[in-house]
Amino acid sequence: MTQSFRVGTRGSALATTQTGWAADQLAQLSGLEVDTVLVKTEGDVVTGSLANLGGTGVFAAALRQHLLDGGCDLAVHSLKDLPTVQPEGLVLAAIPPREDVRDALCGRDGMTLDQLPEGAKIGTGSPRRAAQLRAYRQDLVIVDIRGNVPTRLGRVKGVGDTHDDGSVGRATQGDLDAVILAAAGMRRLGLEQHITEYLDPSIMLPAPGQGALALETRTAGTGHAELDQALARFDDLHTRLQVEAERALLNQLEAGCAAPIGALASVQDGELVLDAVACNPDGSEVMRRSAKAPLADGAAAQALGRGLANGMLADGAAVVAGLA
Repeated sequence: MTQSFRVGTRGSALATTQTGWAADQLAQLSGLEVDTVLVKTEGDVVTGSLANLGGTGVFAAALRQHLLDGGCDLAVHSLKDLPTVQPEGLVLAAIPPREDVRDALCGRDGMTLDQLPEGAKIGTGSPRRAAQLRAYRQDLVIVDIRGNVPTRLGRVKGVGDTHDDGSVGRATQGDLDAVILAAAGMRRLGLEQHITEYLDPSIMLPAPGQGALALETRTAGTGHAELDQALARFDDLHTRLQVEAERALLNQLEAGCAAPIGALASVQDGELVLDAVACNPDGSEVMRRSAKAPLADGAAAQALGRGLANGMLADGAAVVAGLA
């Protein structure tokens, strides 16, 4: 009889889709079968603003506890949802190749950001997105929204129902001119036809870790030698170094995903290049900085992130972004 491993996931359409993709890859690499364990998290059931809920970690805590308690062998997270400090007893065993890192505008009537009328209403639950939108166009009205991807899409006039599964924030539909969502999630769900513009990072830097998945295990491993080996093979070095730099910057700024901070690392000509932005929440002030270092290992990537963060702090980033 073929052995199986248990993978823990949140129950949303996006979470189960990306977990299913990762689990299928690991099943092929390891020769094991997979059992999926659904875990309900605080972020799935509590209403209200994500920023007020505490942002980072609100979707991860229950899943991590289930992993620590032995309820599953492996947990799959959206990396941008994880706090930057790794909890005792757990390790990010694999970070597979990254999806599209950009934020995506889903506008009514096929409109791009520049085509939206003056005073257009744009929905987002992210202070980072809201601040960069305001910095680009002060006339926009930013509406704080919750819910999974189909629910948020349904807020856009003319989009209609996109097969929602009853998530938080479902009550209102068709009241907005556009919403901003992560391109990675849209593509994973096969909903990219609703994207009217991929926002260039020069307009909107993504969240640290955006587009990347984190496959987390207990420090001692999964209990399956074949699965541990498969995880090591599934890990993508360039993606890991990029997100290590981004998350080190966020950690050094002592900011979470509820802060108006964007960061994006890329590999260019044998170097790791890190771009970062700190914004006043009202978009009135924006600090953009960049740094690079030779492509090396995780420690060097983290040092790059910390160094850029320290330079930004010296220039007043904490005051700009309301972190002070």
